[in-house]
Parts: sequence; C-alpha cells; structure tokens
Amino acid sequence: MTIQNTIFEAVIPTSEDMHELGIKLAKELKAGDLVILIGPLGAGKTTLTRGVGEGLAVEGNVSSPTFVIARTHKRAELPPLVHVDAYRLGSPAELDDLDIPFASSIVLVEWGKGLTQDISEHWLEVELVRDTTGESEDRQVKITGFGQRWAGVSI
Repeated sequence: MTIQNTIFEAVIPTSEDMHELGIKLAKELKAGDLVILIGPLGAGKTTLTRGVGEGLAVEGNVSSPTFVIARTHKRAELPPLVHVDAYRLGSPAELDDLDIPFASSIVLVEWGKGLTQDISEHWLEVELVRDTTGESEDRQVKITGFGQRWAGVSI
C-alpha cells in the first residue's frame, strides 16, 4: 500500500496567491519528483507551474505547452523542469513516447491523471477546483503526496 499524505490544503483567492504557492512548492522539489496537476480549464494549473518555474529559477518563460505537449525549462547546473500538457495524449504509452528523463528532472504534468502510473514510486497530486458560480476567483487546492518521499512533508 502506498503512503499518502496531505501536504497542503487551502482556498487560494487570487492568481497571485496561486503563483506564490508554486514558488513555495518549488522549494520542496528535486530531481525525480513527479507532480500531477488535476483541474478543469482555468483552474490555475499553468499559473501554479509559472510559480514553480520562478521558484526553481528556470530559464525563459513558463507557458502552457498545449501545442508542443512538453517543454523543458533549463536551470544552471541543476535538474531541469519539464512541463507537460497531457490533454491530447490518449494513453500512458503516448506519454512514454515523449522520452522525458523523469529520474533526472522535475516533471509537472497537466491533465496527467491516469497516464502516469508506474512512472514513479512517489508523486504529488495537486487538485485545483475553481468556484464555478462566478462570485469569486477562489480555488480550492489540495496537494497530496504519495510514497515515502512525501511522508511528513508540509507546505
């Protein structure tokens, strides 16, 4: 049975706060980490990833890789950030075909639920739920760690 640990849960009121959460999350990430971003269009997945990119001091602009599927953001002498948009992928085999160096990179996968099994013994799932009433910009965010790597970690 895989160890499961809620490492963060809160309402995030603004896109700036979502970006800041990404910066905080980046401080916990290292080579070999896999982060699965779960949420509908407009939930804040790319905004969070931009914050992670800033927190990791990646080169260049972090933007949604929807059309190229995966972007590698280099870091001086450090493991790169690989940002994947798996929306158009239909199977784990298609993700595998991208030849992502999971063990030597920090990998964030948007729309990755169900496509990343067997990639790692430990991963994070970031669930983002937005207010659909239109009354606020609030996002409910829950980050769950799976595996020994995330036991006892909190943000």
